[in-house]
Amino acid sequence: MSREYDEYLNVHIAAVKKAAVWMLENLSVFAGMSDQMRAAFIRNVWLHDGSKFGSAEYEPYDAHFYGEPDEDAFNAAWLHHIHNNPHHWQHWLLMYDDGKYRDPGKIVALEMPKVFALEMVADWWSFSWRSGDLAGMFSWYEEHRDCIVLHQKTREFVESVLAEIRGLIGEGE
Repeated sequence: MSREYDEYLNVHIAAVKKAAVWMLENLSVFAGMSDQMRAAFIRNVWLHDGSKFGSAEYEPYDAHFYGEPDEDAFNAAWLHHIHNNPHHWQHWLLMYDDGKYRDPGKIVALEMPKVFALEMVADWWSFSWRSGDLAGMFSWYEEHRDCIVLHQKTREFVESVLAEIRGLIGEGE
């Protein structure tokens, strides 16, 4: 266990919570959301990335970023992470097992529930909160947009949330 990785995790999770609180207080999507959905979002953010503290992820992540990387161990940890944390878009990809999965169109993005899509935005935005450049998320998203595989409805929702954040913070245009 490294102190550096522990510090990174704690700072990251605190930044996700900071972004999520801002979103709860400012975004219109929360005004029309049921108390149950709002509570689910808060619970998810409170438990954000909890699996990174477990043995399946902690040591491979720590070694990858702060020690001697083992690519296979890290890849297994990343796979565990996305399968156990539905705020990652990769969690919502379906690869058909009909023997033709390498054909175009055989990977399908399922629609993400809004509470997970919102947590994903808070996760992305956390890096901007850490750096102090709240508009940094927008350029990151534009650079990565074509690599992020989302269901069309999820993409529209996420991009509307990003547009509202951009409009509210008045930066990054």
